[in-house]
Amino acid sequence: QVQLQESGPGLVKPSQTLSLTCTVSGGSLTASFYYWSWIRQPPGKGLEWIGYRPWSDATYYSSSLASRATISRDTSKNQFTLELSSVTPEDTALYYCAKSLGSLVRGMDYWGKGTLVTVSS
Repeated sequence: QVQLQESGPGLVKPSQTLSLTCTVSGGSLTASFYYWSWIRQPPGKGLEWIGYRPWSDATYYSSSLASRATISRDTSKNQFTLELSSVTPEDTALYYCAKSLGSLVRGMDYWGKGTLVTVSS
């Protein structure tokens, strides 16, 4: 089975950059028709899609976060990362990485357990 695990600092100060890493096992980031996404859930609210990378070189972002988000990958380590700049307390959320097969419209078939990131002074 594919396994994903998020890691990174749990506390980030306002105006700084949030940085998270997703480590993948049991599947390759370059496998055809695999899509790799970042999603977040603020406290008491629903899921919000941040962006994704497919097996190729393209990257796509939510329009509301495109100006601040960057998703990168390191295929040698089978990891992909999220950087979210200029954070505010409204960016406090449980952050997930996840995988889709074939198309994003089919939803996610594997999820990490999530990691809580708090933006506060």
